[in-house]
Amino acid sequence: MYVDSHCHLNFPELAADLPAILDRMAANQVTHALVVSVNMPEWPGLMSLVEPQANLWASVGVHPDYEDTPDPEPDELVRLAAHPKVVAIGETGLDYYRLSEPLDWQRERFRHHIRAARDVGLPLIVHTRSSAEDTVRMLREEGAAEVGGVMHCFTETWEVAQAALDQNFHISLSGIVTFKNAHVVHEVAAKVPLDRLLIETDSPYLAPVPYRGKINDPSKVIHVAEKIADLKGISVAEVARASTENFFNLFNKIKR
Repeated sequence: MYVDSHCHLNFPELAADLPAILDRMAANQVTHALVVSVNMPEWPGLMSLVEPQANLWASVGVHPDYEDTPDPEPDELVRLAAHPKVVAIGETGLDYYRLSEPLDWQRERFRHHIRAARDVGLPLIVHTRSSAEDTVRMLREEGAAEVGGVMHCFTETWEVAQAALDQNFHISLSGIVTFKNAHVVHEVAAKVPLDRLLIETDSPYLAPVPYRGKINDPSKVIHVAEKIADLKGISVAEVARASTENFFNLFNKIKR
């Protein structure tokens, strides 16, 4: 049994194909998927997709890379997170890859999400790119360890992973782990404790080998698990069991 801890089934590439994707998930024993929010204007549509499906769940939040979009205050995030299908705050975080300073608006948005997560008692879904030092520092400053969460689509070093683990965060690995030259991610996959590991697709992006370059969907998360098992020298059943258990423990609003 597998779960996809991070996907974007509401994106146009996937939403129109939802019945077929759900069938492929069932065929590959992918029992649940977390559909992650990236902005507020599209959030109602995300919820309308998730609400009818017993095995789909949602987060609420604004991606750090979305510059010209409404920014919710912590109390709005808290209010929306009361929905029974919302199990996390995010995705949030910092991304300095495409944007340049001044980025105070991005850091303030991140702080708002952390404060909302603490207020509502839900885990955070954190995105970090070219910003690991500030991301870890701000998590510490805002007391994010109180609720914990996940560093999604992790591509940083093992030292950054350790800093996140020390703050009560899980490490989630995507299809990047299957890429031949992803040596840093391979090291993290080999070292991350099984009880803090999650797997994801980040679909429709980052399709794993042997589907690299194609549209991704949650049914392909099994290939992420297979590669992690290979790097750890354990069975894929162990990776599936641990990552699934971790998913339900972290996102504990979800009924098993």
